[in-house]
Amino acid sequence: MAEVYYRVGKIVNTQGLRGEVRVLSVTDFPDERFKAGSRLAIFDEKSHQEDVVVKSHRLHKNFHLLKFEGMETIEAVEGFKGMTLMVSSQYREVNLSENEFFYDQIIGLPVYTLEGDLLGKVKSITSLGPNDVWTVQRHGEGKDILLPYIEQVVKQVDLQDQRIVIDLMEGLIDDED
Repeated sequence: MAEVYYRVGKIVNTQGLRGEVRVLSVTDFPDERFKAGSRLAIFDEKSHQEDVVVKSHRLHKNFHLLKFEGMETIEAVEGFKGMTLMVSSQYREVNLSENEFFYDQIIGLPVYTLEGDLLGKVKSITSLGPNDVWTVQRHGEGKDILLPYIEQVVKQVDLQDQRIVIDLMEGLIDDED
């Protein structure tokens, strides 16, 4: 079985002359993912380029600054600019609380109303405010539905049966006449 990798960040630039890289995080667990000793993989658009071990991690403005073991100069890391940082599924384990999920567990799941009507499938997840917003591509016709991930709306996420049940509160569907 092929190794599965999950995106955790993008290397946007180098930082200084001592081998640090600036990373724009796309993980909910940056402290866990980027801690010293973490094993990550670097990918370009096409393929796996290199495995690295995090030597140090610190925050600077909106970026995570990482240094990798054995890479002490800017020359050692400047080729990574624009590449993606990923974590192998074997190192992904994080203890999630109840009602916490990895995005890839949610994206693609069908969404049903309390009455059992299929609304569509989760197309994407946006995390900008106090709660995530799930974009549901409608089954059939109609605009996408934006669902706030709050307990008043999302009533059940059943990973075993691969389904989500929501309370379709008034105003969640914006159908034009």
